[in-house]
Amino acid sequence: MSILQLSSSSLSFLSPRKSLSSSPKSPRTIRCSLEGTTVTERKVSATTEPLLLRAVKGEVIDRPPVWLMRQAGRYMKSYQTLCEKYPSFRDRSENADLVVEISLQPWKVFKPDGVILFSDILTPLSGMNIPFDIVKGKGPIIFNPPQSAANVSQVREFVPEESVPYVGEALKRLRNEVGNEAAVLGFVGAPFTLSSYVIEGGSSKNFTQIKRLAFSQPKVLHALLQKFTTSMITYIRYQADSGAQAVQIFDSWATELSPVDFEEFSLPYLKQIVEAVKQTHPNLPLILYASGSGGLLERLARTGVDVVSLDWTVDMAEGRDRLGRDIAVQGNVDPGVLFGSKEFITSRIEDTVKKAGRDKHILNLGHGIKVGTPEENVAHFFEVAQGIRY
Repeated sequence: MSILQLSSSSLSFLSPRKSLSSSPKSPRTIRCSLEGTTVTERKVSATTEPLLLRAVKGEVIDRPPVWLMRQAGRYMKSYQTLCEKYPSFRDRSENADLVVEISLQPWKVFKPDGVILFSDILTPLSGMNIPFDIVKGKGPIIFNPPQSAANVSQVREFVPEESVPYVGEALKRLRNEVGNEAAVLGFVGAPFTLSSYVIEGGSSKNFTQIKRLAFSQPKVLHALLQKFTTSMITYIRYQADSGAQAVQIFDSWATELSPVDFEEFSLPYLKQIVEAVKQTHPNLPLILYASGSGGLLERLARTGVDVVSLDWTVDMAEGRDRLGRDIAVQGNVDPGVLFGSKEFITSRIEDTVKKAGRDKHILNLGHGIKVGTPEENVAHFFEVAQGIRY
């Protein structure tokens, strides 16, 4: 048994539930059965490092760190107001002043343990000679989708210092603003997911074009995948050197592949990224997220990343068993839960934290916050999460 303390606004972790009397002037102390040794008191490591980084390392901490994917975005009134003045997404995401302002909006309100750069995984494309835009109501549009070896040969290696200097500037400023109160997070798209957007010409439901290319001209796709791999290695290093303390890799569409095709068209390139980055930045935590990844969990762990971010379709306890306890996990509350009552939100947070256990867990959603999510429910999510005590 372990001791958990929650603020008076949080519900207790009880199985089965019991009534507890508590003083409003002090946090409630309750017992919760988590995997691990029987303890009644644990010493918390004294360090200036952000809680999120300490959790990834497996240090003894008093609660799970929490941040939310898409925590800066359209559900916030402050963001909506800014969008009225700057209606173009690229204008907002390619200007260092605006990137910093938007990235800090949730930080100033909720104080999450991770402050993620406001950007997009497609941001590098222009610098790689792949013209694109992100259109309101339509999403990303790739103007000239490459379909041949000749087209792929025109894709340039990404040089972030030249193409996206605002990213480096924004990360430096975020790091200065946040200090060690939270971890500054960067992110990139994985090679297969970037290739999917580029080959499909934008978002896709069936992924017909990239699968046609993969299965009829695999050499062409592998050439594009390698260009993205080399470029994302450079981009991750650039973000780390600019101030990012952890970087999340989004392979959102890799789960459209069968396991055997994942092992050909995604896994080798993810492993290559991890191995190359670890050579130059061995202490940089790398997080991998793939939507709908239940069928590929063990393969995601084989990439060598430090953290696997689970989507909500995977039971957290089962995910931990499948991945093993040596790798950290992130997630994985269904973002739709944030449309529920505060009691319901609390119960799902409790369930996730209990199943994840005390070690190497970053509390998050299983996907990004949905448009229209009540801002007060996001505030409640953070309040409950930050009130947890192991």
